[in-house]
Amino acid sequence: MNYTNTIKISVNALKRNKFRAFLTMLGIIIGVASVIVMLAIGQGSKKSIQDQMSSMGTNLIFAMPGSEQRGGVRMGNSDAQSMKLSDVEAIKKECPAISAVSPEVRSSGQAVVGNQNWPTSIYGVSNEYLNIRKYTIASGRNFTDNEILTYAKVCLIGQTIVENLFGKADPIGQTVRFGNIPLKIIGILSEKGENGMGQDQDDLIIAPYTTVQKRILAITHIQGIFASAVSEDQNDNAIEQMTASLRKSHKLKDGDDDDFQVRSQAELVQTFTSISDILTALLGAIAGISLLVGGIGIMNIMYVSVTERTREIGLRLSVGGRGSDILMQFLIESILLSVFGGAIGITLGILATQVTATLMNWPVVIMPVAVIMAFVVCSAIGIFFGWYPARKAANLNPIDALRYE
Repeated sequence: MNYTNTIKISVNALKRNKFRAFLTMLGIIIGVASVIVMLAIGQGSKKSIQDQMSSMGTNLIFAMPGSEQRGGVRMGNSDAQSMKLSDVEAIKKECPAISAVSPEVRSSGQAVVGNQNWPTSIYGVSNEYLNIRKYTIASGRNFTDNEILTYAKVCLIGQTIVENLFGKADPIGQTVRFGNIPLKIIGILSEKGENGMGQDQDDLIIAPYTTVQKRILAITHIQGIFASAVSEDQNDNAIEQMTASLRKSHKLKDGDDDDFQVRSQAELVQTFTSISDILTALLGAIAGISLLVGGIGIMNIMYVSVTERTREIGLRLSVGGRGSDILMQFLIESILLSVFGGAIGITLGILATQVTATLMNWPVVIMPVAVIMAFVVCSAIGIFFGWYPARKAANLNPIDALRYE
């Protein structure tokens, strides 16, 4: 018997019980579709997190004060005053792997315009901060070096401030009061949306760091340093150079603990990506359980089919059919059930993924590898779970099979 005839016999056998064959394939269909949808959602979430984190800054590196001890009491990071403007100047001179650097001081409070007010945060930075954090100006301008030197009462505002305090009016040239300090609005930032941690990147006021430092906070130290590496592959060098520069500026000796923390955007992206990969694998594993259940269903139905067709098997064996032919016939039936179920499941999974993205507005990325893997697994399930029932059919004694009632 050749393979063409064997396949025809297997197809005809499945056609005789179409509804049962469909119910058998249903487990595979649901399993494959679930795997594709779950992996697409997991991969889409991963890409969304990476994009949102990248929107926070280009090759971003930031340094914050570390905890320090005062009178034997360890203070929190927010209480530390270990960073000065001289640190920023040293980094500019001593760190060739860094292309831009800005000090940062910040405060939270009420922004007031007329009888409208809005709780927000103000960030005091240099004019390089916008490039470091990938902010663009929708209208107006950035503040100048002279305005930084003179503690000018000017600022830029995000879209959330515009919507809540000005509505449809043009804010350029108007005054917003933060605390008791009136600030003239000279620029409006383009919308950025939320970052990877759910923080609204448009709910902020940006002003010269000297203005926030002297007029609002009345401090001489800075609360952080933001920098941008020359390129992504220079991130590690930039971190090492910044760390060395800060240790030198703070006069730390060998063996002394750093009184600051240096982190990069790449580290945050890697952390969130690792978490996303674990969740994606977990989702795929849960969905894969239904594939296993589908395989067990195929084995069960193949056992039933062997029992129902025992006399047919005996007749074929008695007229010269070989055991290998019987084995191949039932094995092909099992593979066909898996492959057809897998093909339907792949189609259904892709459609379900698109529907999920459209209706629920979830980020999804269909992985070609997942589709190929699902199809290969389906074929393997057909062989694995169909082998034993097929082998049982092939090993039947022709005389006993013919006598079977």
